[in-house]
Amino acid sequence: MRDAAQRAIGPHDLWQGTLMANSARDPLWRAFVSAEIAATPSRKAEIEAKCLGCHAPMAAQVGLDDHGTGSLLHVLDCDSELGELARDGVSCTICHGMSPRGLGTEASFSGGFRLDDARRIFGPHADPFAMPMRHQTGFTPTLGPHVLQSSLCGTCHTLETEAFAPDGQRLERTLLEQAPYLEWRNSDYRDEGGDRGPLAHSCASCHLPTTGQDGEVLRTRIARNPGGRNFPPTRPRSPYGRHLFVGGNTLVLGMLRDHRDELDVRAPASAIQATLDATRDQLRQRTARIAIETVQLEAGKLAFEVVVENLAGHKLPTGHPTRRAWLQVRVRGEQDELLFASGLTDNAGRIVGSSGQPLPSELAGGPIEPHRDVVRSGEEVALYRAVMADTLGQPTHTLLRGVTWLVDDRLLPKGWNREHPEADRTAPVGTEEDGNFVPGGDRVRFEIALGDRRGPLTIEASLLYQPLGARWAAELLRWPTPEVAAFGTLYERADRTPEVLARARWGD
Repeated sequence: MRDAAQRAIGPHDLWQGTLMANSARDPLWRAFVSAEIAATPSRKAEIEAKCLGCHAPMAAQVGLDDHGTGSLLHVLDCDSELGELARDGVSCTICHGMSPRGLGTEASFSGGFRLDDARRIFGPHADPFAMPMRHQTGFTPTLGPHVLQSSLCGTCHTLETEAFAPDGQRLERTLLEQAPYLEWRNSDYRDEGGDRGPLAHSCASCHLPTTGQDGEVLRTRIARNPGGRNFPPTRPRSPYGRHLFVGGNTLVLGMLRDHRDELDVRAPASAIQATLDATRDQLRQRTARIAIETVQLEAGKLAFEVVVENLAGHKLPTGHPTRRAWLQVRVRGEQDELLFASGLTDNAGRIVGSSGQPLPSELAGGPIEPHRDVVRSGEEVALYRAVMADTLGQPTHTLLRGVTWLVDDRLLPKGWNREHPEADRTAPVGTEEDGNFVPGGDRVRFEIALGDRRGPLTIEASLLYQPLGARWAAELLRWPTPEVAAFGTLYERADRTPEVLARARWGD
């Protein structure tokens, strides 16, 4: 399969370099699993089974086996057919093999999908030429419109975790750890069950696009002879999805590319780089916009507003709460001298204050930076992130201690509605007094004392993003497990420069 410019777009060609293909090799995920087990060792088997259910789903569906080692995670490294299935991550037969029954319901979430029991493989096309697949694999290609629906993605990307005390006692509390599907349901992007929002797009339209790199609608045969020839009964069809699975985890993609042998990655570096390029393109071009407005300089005080617009169909950032975004703002004088800065970072990706030292909130055990509607100094930063709280209302970075959100000021999607059935589960926390934090974006005011300086001035603003916030990294690296140590080595070598989602400038 090729696009109009003859680029390879076969599903395996694109899938192999994604985090879906490498979900069980992901060193950050392995480190987090080990830290959760270290925090609650008596729940080891349950933690392993739950995590493997979505990160090694083929092995989980066949049946996990610790092979006498006492650890289900053994399957990730063992030399067996089950081990091969585990290491293949989220492969074709999981997404295309899901039964449509129950999708979008509570029972389907947290990896609660069911595979079709008649060995059917579903796709978006009627009357596919079935003989070759049936002959080679025993599976029958079948029309299944549900493969294009967001509820299929929602099975693993709606994740609820139980809370436990350190001794393993169940606390009878749960946390909706990640909910991009539910956020999408409560947005203008919704497109499900006849309920179409004004910006209706499915998850697949952004993360598995049916257009080529140059924007053309893809149309191709959906099967080829193993020798590279066309089967006579086949014909070009549309839609055809590019299996890019672009997300936002540039950090781990870089690790997979740079440490292929160490992480047992089968994909060539070029395939991972293609995924990384597509991910950065999506982050920079289709994720957010910012603008600088209402600039005033009076009596030695500069005031202006940075307006942030969320272009994603869910919260920004979404998914696992390791992710964060923030505003980086600089004010420069006539000679380009730096007069003010907020949100700058050091080489380790930590946000620094006016002295150049990391803010206390960037360090393990430090305070939690509050939500800010107004920024007045270089020691303050406008962050968009989620921080969990334990049963005592204290911040925690251990999932199995989390029972609620201490703060969740991730940007809401456009159309988010307080009257929607999913509103309670996707509501922001800690923004109640901020009338500028609204569905679709935020408006942050900057008030800066400049003394007798009158201008001319230049204002630069950027919306930055990290797949793994520096504070989360610091908390994780405190756990003395081999997996955390291995990740720490990779993290030390990684380029931790934040991704730029959007930029604006005033004063040129």
